[in-house]
Amino acid sequence: MATINFLYRSTRNKAPLNFRLLFTHNDTPHVIGGKTKTIVSKDYWKNHHNGTRINDIELKNHQTEIKTELLKLETYILNEFEKANKDEVNKDWLNIQLERYYNPKQAVKVPTKLIPFFDYYLSVKGNDLTETRKRRIRVLKRKLTRFEKNQAKEFKIIEINDNFKKQFVDYCNKERYSINTTAGDVSVIKTICRYAEQCDIETHKQLNNLKVKEEPTEAVYLSFEELEQIKALDLSKNERLDNVRDWLIISCYTGQRISDFMRFDTSMIIKTKGKYLLSFTQQKTNKKVTIPFLDEAREIVNKNNGKFPRAISHQKYNDYLKGLCRIAGINQMTKGTVKRAITQSKKKTRNDYRKFSGTFEKWELITSHIGRRSFATNFYGKVPTSVLIGITGHSTEKMFLTYIRKTETDTAMDAFKYFE
Repeated sequence: MATINFLYRSTRNKAPLNFRLLFTHNDTPHVIGGKTKTIVSKDYWKNHHNGTRINDIELKNHQTEIKTELLKLETYILNEFEKANKDEVNKDWLNIQLERYYNPKQAVKVPTKLIPFFDYYLSVKGNDLTETRKRRIRVLKRKLTRFEKNQAKEFKIIEINDNFKKQFVDYCNKERYSINTTAGDVSVIKTICRYAEQCDIETHKQLNNLKVKEEPTEAVYLSFEELEQIKALDLSKNERLDNVRDWLIISCYTGQRISDFMRFDTSMIIKTKGKYLLSFTQQKTNKKVTIPFLDEAREIVNKNNGKFPRAISHQKYNDYLKGLCRIAGINQMTKGTVKRAITQSKKKTRNDYRKFSGTFEKWELITSHIGRRSFATNFYGKVPTSVLIGITGHSTEKMFLTYIRKTETDTAMDAFKYFE
């Protein structure tokens, strides 16, 4: 049990009171000193603070004020002491408690309007979100700002209902956003409004049922045959595309996102029991993983004199990848989604592009995601799904199967080969 004693230690006639925190821990007595911001006179402390018969009304009021102030501080320190790890209670710990007591953080008012709440959500949840997720939320916030300007209205969180969804979907359709992009936006809005509910902000009873039906999309991937087709290209006079091809092969045989494989270096390679592995932390999930470093990927490192290929920006990789696949003749007509500019402006912003669904030559649909999806699709059925999930970093089998566009019927049909 801890106690606090207040004392007057100054040689001056008026000064702040000091105090001592006394407690025993592991059979050892401890005394830690601190200083209050309660200023009293030496005369008051010596002759009146503990007096019980004070007739002077002003002095009595002063005594009550000082005792109340000291009791509040004592109660706060002792409460924090009870919650603390006693091994960590020292002079620094006490100074931190004094700082918190005398300079408490002002409570942030929780916004009730939708767009201001986006900022609040990012400030509170920021450390729990990936950079990709935070960027997604900021992009949506800008879209909602344009939407509100179009509607000449600022929406409150309680107004996020069926009517809001209809207005927002209509706006997105007029702005030529794909229905799947809009469906994703509505899902994010729901997530953020549900968090507002946890912050005691009233939400509409229709919130949980808000949903926009997505259009089914094809899972575009490169088959083993197409990868061999790309490998067969003579790129001896095109160092840029040769470098991109190297990264493509590595991505298709490691199953990682571009944010991870473009950071690979030889320090991540380990050898155990004659097998080569890659050990690194996935950037999106902050999860430490160790994956097989397959021969096809290792051959690329050997080709580059024991080093990984030269890293390039994500945008350049996407652009060059399309060119590589076009030259390799990856031109089968395939359903998918491409991004196109909707303005003729020379200086285009992200808002000047939209996704369009249709049937295109396959090379047009190739992006940096192709490696991870090709790995997952090509090895599905050959390698246990639980092993593949551990490599690709999907949270659940359901998410993995959705990623490679496997339906429940597909999975059931796949099961027949184990029974026939």
